[in-house]
Amino acid sequence: METKNLSFDQLPMLVCLMSQKLDKLVELSAKQSAGEADQNELLTIDQAAKLLKLAKQTLYGKISRNEIPVHKPAGSKRVYFYKQSLLDYINTGRKKTLKEYEETATDCLISKSK
Repeated sequence: METKNLSFDQLPMLVCLMSQKLDKLVELSAKQSAGEADQNELLTIDQAAKLLKLAKQTLYGKISRNEIPVHKPAGSKRVYFYKQSLLDYINTGRKKTLKEYEETATDCLISKSK
């Protein structure tokens, strides 16, 4: 709709359109904020164990062996985890498929023969 020459009769429709667009912007902004907050969410040992599907004792073992990213405030006995750090930890443990190993071996053989 052209906004240069608006009549008074067109004003309610324009206000309605602007309101709908504003609602969409607010909704998108809320979703983005929720996504960022979810990634930066601080988890307790119980929540981290549930997310990783591990027993708390197993998680404590990983903490003591420095296998998992953990945050421990100075002077506190409690440990905390950032959700995104745990998800990154899970992703680093991905094992290659047989096809990926074959491709790596083929690439290695090709580069050695050159």
